[in-house]
Amino acid sequence: MKGKVGLKDVAEAADVSLSTASHALNGTAPLTQEVRDRILTAARQLGYLEKRRSKATIASLRSLLLAVNHDAAPRSDINLVSWTILNGLRQECERRAIRLVPLVSETTRIDAQDIKRLAKAENVDAIVVLNEDRPELTRALAQLALPVVLLNGEDPSMKLDTVTGENRFGARAATEHLLSLGHRRILHLTWGAGRTTIRRRQDGFIDAHLLAGLAAPLDMIVEAEGFEPMAGEKAIRAVFAEDRSLRGATAIFCAADNLAFGCLKALKDLGIRVPEDMSVLGFDDIMPGEFTVPPLSTMHLPTERLGAAALDMIEQRLIANDPLRPAHRLELGCRMVIRGSLSSPRA
Repeated sequence: MKGKVGLKDVAEAADVSLSTASHALNGTAPLTQEVRDRILTAARQLGYLEKRRSKATIASLRSLLLAVNHDAAPRSDINLVSWTILNGLRQECERRAIRLVPLVSETTRIDAQDIKRLAKAENVDAIVVLNEDRPELTRALAQLALPVVLLNGEDPSMKLDTVTGENRFGARAATEHLLSLGHRRILHLTWGAGRTTIRRRQDGFIDAHLLAGLAAPLDMIVEAEGFEPMAGEKAIRAVFAEDRSLRGATAIFCAADNLAFGCLKALKDLGIRVPEDMSVLGFDDIMPGEFTVPPLSTMHLPTERLGAAALDMIEQRLIANDPLRPAHRLELGCRMVIRGSLSSPRA
């Protein structure tokens, strides 16, 4: 065997064209699992795989277990954030010829033992968990020998890699925009059972006030029973029943667009005009927000890009092959989308 092995040698050994070998090693086109495995085996046997890995230029992720709870699995108008994330991940797996093994829990919680059993049975290379970051789950997943990424979740203990949007800083920027318009009494509509990512948005809401030299507005935080529009509507009606001035608020920052949709409906029914009497700001930027009356201003979460970022993080960990590599936390930037639901408070 000659000393210098190239891509042409790999293609010949795997009995494929040069372009097919290139696509398999770079993850740039969908190929059958059999063809991709044959090419990777040839590359490994010839020593080409190790050479490319040392330069961090090879796609070593072949199969992925995706764990979601049953709440995130159904497609519906109130589940667009999860579905956009899932669709982006699925499309990226197809583009990179990664086999996707789904695991949908039967309850609202994902069982670590179910993940462990299916990962072993399917011989996957890595695991992605969507929307779940309970401490007991993350502790169990940290014990696995496979790379695990929490997608749209956090691990405060930093045992697992995580990919999210910049929830805290995005919420701070959103609140700072309302403050820049002159609002000083801002309701924050969130939900009590929200995940860590949602609690970070509340943190950002408080941060913005403190940075502006204002007191932490804990009395302006309103917790809905859930994230659905109906829960947002019910929460606003309850505040109005207690105080017809809505605690003196001139703006409402909602921790999710779904809550904002319910908020807009409640305000309309109560005769409170948006944005003349009350500004409303959401978070997520899901499609229905463009068609509300008035159109909803919101903080855009790059949901469609989170899946690709998670795959990149897994590839980096597989290439490094370093058991002491520390966990990484990646946050993708958010941006304001200004529509018709915001204005300065009336004098």
